[in-house]
Amino acid sequence: QVQLVESGGGLVQAGGSLRLSCAASGSISSINAMGWYRQAPGKQRELVAYINSGGSTNYADSVKGRFTISRDNAKNTVDLQMNSLKPEDTAVYYCNVFEPYTLANYWGQGTQVTVSS
Repeated sequence: QVQLVESGGGLVQAGGSLRLSCAASGSISSINAMGWYRQAPGKQRELVAYINSGGSTNYADSVKGRFTISRDNAKNTVDLQMNSLKPEDTAVYYCNVFEPYTLANYWGQGTQVTVSS
């Protein structure tokens, strides 16, 4: 049973910073992509950033230059450092692990990020 546990969400003023963390436990392939998605009220879930087990990263255009994703393969954790936050970053953020060889897709329970103007 794979579990993803997120932490670090909260309320911050525009221009501020938050750091999200996600710890994965259970049987996970060493070849995977770990990432963050977000879903704002009334909108579809969208990719924020992901990083594969080799360290390659991909970011949504809306967060490039402001957010940084990192991972610790030994600990099966993935972090998202969010700087220069904007009100439009307000959403529930979900941790995700995808295994390309098994097509397994795991989700965390979500953590709320609210950015006030």
